[in-house]
Amino acid sequence: MENIKPELSRTAMLVGGDGVRALMGARVALFGVGGVGGHIAEALARAGVGTIALIDGDTVSLSNINRQIIATHTTVGRPKVEVMAERITDINPDCRVIPYNIFYSAENADIIDFADFDYIADAIDTVTSKLIIAIRARDAGVPMISAMGTGNKVDPTRLELTDISKTDTCPLARVMRRELKARGINHMNVVFSREPAATPIAEFYDGDLSDGRRLPPASLATVPAAAGLIIASKIISDIVKAEK
Repeated sequence: MENIKPELSRTAMLVGGDGVRALMGARVALFGVGGVGGHIAEALARAGVGTIALIDGDTVSLSNINRQIIATHTTVGRPKVEVMAERITDINPDCRVIPYNIFYSAENADIIDFADFDYIADAIDTVTSKLIIAIRARDAGVPMISAMGTGNKVDPTRLELTDISKTDTCPLARVMRRELKARGINHMNVVFSREPAATPIAEFYDGDLSDGRRLPPASLATVPAAAGLIIASKIISDIVKAEK
């Protein structure tokens, strides 16, 4: 029997020793460590991925506790990348975690060299930044996968892994489809839902909308988590297949 760490033995039983070694040598950049991204990071760490860069400038808030794997009463107020990095290290001490406590945008885009990574995961919700990620991944020749909208959805079984060109229903996917096409990108792996969006009940929102801001999406623990696990599964599968 090959010398595989006990923590990865059940993974090796499915993907083999070469598959585990491919995961251990893989480098993944994850943009967004929220409801979707936290579950991507968790699954990649448990699968034995060797290097994970975390890019997110947000801190944990009380309203995150209903869906984000890193959000507890003891982590409220702390940077998400810091909390996730600690969690990954506790799960997989051999994983090299590179935290970037920044909101990724055109102003700081050069801080991440996409060519340093084998895979890019996009789990943020800002269209302008999602487009920058897609363009830079394309230019670097690095495979990527992007999460579309998971807010205002209740049924995780309606999620699909497909090409952006085959999406419908999801408003974020519609905008991304149009904007990517305008930039010469017609194909990209995404996870999206055909479930019609529910209407949030505004009276339960705990924030302030007096300055004209829009009501943020409502959420459950199930849909973002499922989307994150689907994305992580695709990344793991592609890394293992590339090795074979």
